[in-house]
Amino acid sequence: MEAGGNVYEEALANGATQEGEEDGQMNGPALNGPEVQLEEFVGAHGEYNEEEEERKYFRRKRLGVIKNLLAASIGGMLIYGVFLGLLQMQLILHYDETYREVKYSNLGLQNIDSKMLMGINVTPVVALLYTPLLIRFFGTKWMLFLAVGIYALFVSTNYWERYYTLVPSAVAIGAAIVPLWASMGNYITRMAQKYYEYANYKLEHVQEQKRAPRGAYNSYIIVFQTVFYGVFYLCFVCAQFPMLFFLKGYLYDLNHTLFNVEHCGTRSHGIFTGFNTTVLQKLPRSSELITVESVLMGVAFLSMLLVLILCGSAYRPTEEIDLRSIGWGNIFQLPFKHMRDYRLRHLFLFFIYSGFEVIFLSNDFTLNYGVCSIGLEHMAFILMAYGLSAAVCSILTLSMMCLPRQIPLLAGAFVHGALLIALFFWEPQPRSLGEASFLYLVAALWGLGSALNKAGLSALLGMLYEDKERQDFIFTIYHWWQALAIFVVYLWSSLPMKAKLSILLLTLVAAVLAYLWMEHKVAQFIPHRLPKIPKPRHKMRGFRYLEEENSDESDPEKEDEGKESDSSEGEAPNDQQDQPRRRNRCAYEQALGEEIGDNAG
Repeated sequence: MEAGGNVYEEALANGATQEGEEDGQMNGPALNGPEVQLEEFVGAHGEYNEEEEERKYFRRKRLGVIKNLLAASIGGMLIYGVFLGLLQMQLILHYDETYREVKYSNLGLQNIDSKMLMGINVTPVVALLYTPLLIRFFGTKWMLFLAVGIYALFVSTNYWERYYTLVPSAVAIGAAIVPLWASMGNYITRMAQKYYEYANYKLEHVQEQKRAPRGAYNSYIIVFQTVFYGVFYLCFVCAQFPMLFFLKGYLYDLNHTLFNVEHCGTRSHGIFTGFNTTVLQKLPRSSELITVESVLMGVAFLSMLLVLILCGSAYRPTEEIDLRSIGWGNIFQLPFKHMRDYRLRHLFLFFIYSGFEVIFLSNDFTLNYGVCSIGLEHMAFILMAYGLSAAVCSILTLSMMCLPRQIPLLAGAFVHGALLIALFFWEPQPRSLGEASFLYLVAALWGLGSALNKAGLSALLGMLYEDKERQDFIFTIYHWWQALAIFVVYLWSSLPMKAKLSILLLTLVAAVLAYLWMEHKVAQFIPHRLPKIPKPRHKMRGFRYLEEENSDESDPEKEDEGKESDSSEGEAPNDQQDQPRRRNRCAYEQALGEEIGDNAG
């Protein structure tokens, strides 16, 4: 045989086998050398397993979703820990009379702090008007990154403490609170839905990109929300690091700071009276403050990088386009229209209480019960007990997977209700370290209730509103009501403690009754009213969105000639044959008219 001829026998001599050889039959014509090389290059690989490669591909996708979840959770925890820690340290330093007089004699730091707190608490009241527009315009991931960047901006302004740096940055923080939490809630829910799609990629509705069966996402949403809040609540622990490692060494003990305090707990009024106006034994050096703020700024920058680099997009690019193509007027109106759904209306009180309870623990309980009794130097341990308990107890939200979904919310409400009644009758003694164990216990139990409340509400909203086109509106409404509750807490700061506890308890009881009534109506299959999401409307510019057969037409006369010649062939009735071409002609004329108008403008 000539060299370069039939190489099939050479392959047999080298031990290469082909399918069907066992029967002693040759499965095709002889191939020469170049044809063999081409077949090896473009043909199917003998060891390629399509099913195995597909399984590996979707496993990588699932790992990517888990990476997104952890990056968003850790990024949110770090930036909120930095924000709370810096704000706490700043307010303590500015409260000290000696610090204000020596370092900022005529600056009016207390007035600046009051304006700053007003900006943080009042600005979110109008967030419902712009939050959906921002999320749809920037996209969920980029809105999350922008909000984290605004928090980092607040950290950077503390290098130069002046009215024109602190107050505008505080207003920016207030404007970013609702967009941050709405985009975060939407992002975590979308990651849960994506994980379901990647884990069940063989299902027909997933392959055809159809809507999943009702309740298919529930278990994934519960797990993802649980992981997020389990990580996020550690921000209360991280926020105490500046106090523990820097500020605590400068503080007076409780015998000095609480010397004139007479009443704590339920008999206190407003922010407890009698607290000493000097809390610092010596003033920290400016270089030390700059070092602490630089560390906090580095952590804030790390949080931005986590969101920017490690967090993937929540939607596909085409989905992002469709989400904003329904019209900006519709995007503005849809949050208000969703409020007509009775499920959301019955949850409003729970949203409000969710805002009440976390601010009450952070401010009123920590100061009027904790600091008033065991001193400012122990405040960090109270908040750390709350944060650690909430982070650990978030795992209990997983009970929604095997128990009725009402259990976590009702259990958290029961714990808070019992604590509110106990606090109503508890008056700890000032300068009494013996009360410390009870204070830590109450903080830990309150963290249990907060974890069940926050994770339970977020998971419930994700289960009730599975449509990916609605989730940003739903979470915007949820966190807007929370922001309103925080604003109310800011207004009631001067009320007696018994009045605050009464408002909290009444709100909690009303929220539980409204929620139970909602679940009853859902169990009775009473239809709810959901606003219609308009279909995406893509603008036609030039020739990009025309039909393929008409995309190259530039002369209307040629188009008319083509129509006449086609209609004369008699293959179909004239009306049926000309209908699609008439639509193409109208689209062409519309695009041509817009192009002429643009050129004329």
